[in-house]
Amino acid sequence: MSSEPQHYGSWAADHLSPAYPERAAWGTTQTLRAWQQEALERYFDREPRDFLAAATPGAGKTTFALRLASELLRRGSVRRVTVVAPTEHLKTQWADAAARAGIRLDPGFRNAHGEAARHYHGVAVTYAQVAARPALHERMTRSADTLVILDEVHHAGDALSWGDAVREAFGPATRRLSLTGTPFRSDDAPIPFVEYAPAEDGVRYSATDYDYGYARALADHVVRPVLFMAYAGTMEWRTSMGEEMRATLGHEDAKDITSAAWRTALDPGGTWIQQVLRSADARLTQVREQVPDAGGLVIATDQAQAREYAQILEGICRERVTVVLSDDAGASARIEEFSADESRWMVAVRMVSEGVDVPRLAVGVYATSSATPLFFAQAIGRFVRSRRRGETATVFLPSVPVLLQLAAELERQRDHALGKPTDDDQLLDDELMAAAGKPDAEDREEAPFTWQPLSSAATFDKVLFGDQEFGQLVEPGTDEEHDFIGIPGILEPEEVSDLLQRRQRRQAARLAERPAPPQPDALFRSLREDRQLLNALVTIVAKKRGQTHGMVHAEARRVCGGPEVAKASMQQLRDRIHYLRRAIDA
Repeated sequence: MSSEPQHYGSWAADHLSPAYPERAAWGTTQTLRAWQQEALERYFDREPRDFLAAATPGAGKTTFALRLASELLRRGSVRRVTVVAPTEHLKTQWADAAARAGIRLDPGFRNAHGEAARHYHGVAVTYAQVAARPALHERMTRSADTLVILDEVHHAGDALSWGDAVREAFGPATRRLSLTGTPFRSDDAPIPFVEYAPAEDGVRYSATDYDYGYARALADHVVRPVLFMAYAGTMEWRTSMGEEMRATLGHEDAKDITSAAWRTALDPGGTWIQQVLRSADARLTQVREQVPDAGGLVIATDQAQAREYAQILEGICRERVTVVLSDDAGASARIEEFSADESRWMVAVRMVSEGVDVPRLAVGVYATSSATPLFFAQAIGRFVRSRRRGETATVFLPSVPVLLQLAAELERQRDHALGKPTDDDQLLDDELMAAAGKPDAEDREEAPFTWQPLSSAATFDKVLFGDQEFGQLVEPGTDEEHDFIGIPGILEPEEVSDLLQRRQRRQAARLAERPAPPQPDALFRSLREDRQLLNALVTIVAKKRGQTHGMVHAEARRVCGGPEVAKASMQQLRDRIHYLRRAIDA
């Protein structure tokens, strides 16, 4: 038997870039990447009705899927192709890619049309479109032997009605190809047409037919390595009860306090986000010296913040900033325009991050409150698509323990789990972030204040690269920060690691030569901050247990000893803080 790899696809499909939709991919020819060829061989060994392929963002899932579709059409195994995508923008992207493979897809199909036009091989639709009229799509699927490509299939579980609609609409399909860059969800919603296998711990995990994770793609130089620039800082805010709080971003604290500090850092009116955006723009300038068309993306929590971040950036870089909002009819056109030009920055609301596919993105700012592994992986996936060897992505993010954990586990392979304990990862969730400044229902009459950020300031914390950390706390805009944000934009991973080590030594030497820092705050200031933190923890424990503040104070004093709060020493206050933190985590 010949050792030559089997040929798949039509002549037109042969001319589709292995990394479509990227432009001018480095080192690519009109041949498949090794993983794409391997996945096709695995598929055609069995030709199953259902096939789940999980490949890291930027690896070339689109090319793999269209080569498979081209081959099935060529063999006569199917006569129609339906692509289901998460967003309107991705419908057009799929249709453009399919045209290069000789497959005509209609991205303009609407449910009101009733049936697909005969001069197309099929349609590109969204999950929301299918959920609106599943019976229509079921009738279209039955009318011809159909291959259904479910892009980012985890979205089919976004709502119970969506999952049911996808099952109804595509149950009769001849073949179903499910694709995902993140083969897991943050909930227990089952993904249609995905097989779940029980493990020893009793949890059922999704079973993929082919895996190509970030770690393997990184070793193959298919994706970029990522430098994470973490920024800490001091945050001050007023609670809904009128109490002024202060915390340091990056310190281990109760979830409520971490959430409020994080929310304060992202406030467009504060200094923290302005300093981080300035540093990110400086990093982009450095990268553009070697990659002239490199662009940056800020991922915001909501539309109001997105617009304000754009204004801040325009003041920094003196250029127009592209703003992409999820419900804006012109969003797709703006993404395509930004992808084709050489402007510096785009700001997008977090909900559209998965639809933002711009290969020239090299610098990112994670300015959103989302803390789920699914969203984080999707967001970082916007920056890892490689166009030329040696490119490195840089993502700026708050120095929050949950984000640092996700960054350190970027190479971890995850599967979707059903029946997993909800507190397994001990991660903050979006609901907690949204509720950080809201009083509980029973407190509303007693809370005349609204949650309000007061001030914030950033400090450069460290760089995460692979499984290593570099750097130490310094002020933004200093030579010590520039040691890290100023590294070249084109380097091999081994060169990046070596350079970071040398920059760390240089940074440490500079700091050692500087005069001793000023003495810490006076004792009365430290005592005031500890009392504020203690009172906040008492509030959390009281709400958790349904007790009064006085009862919780009395318990902490009884267990830890010492006089009332006003007369307690710093050590006595910190003993009580430690005790209450353990009570919260219990």
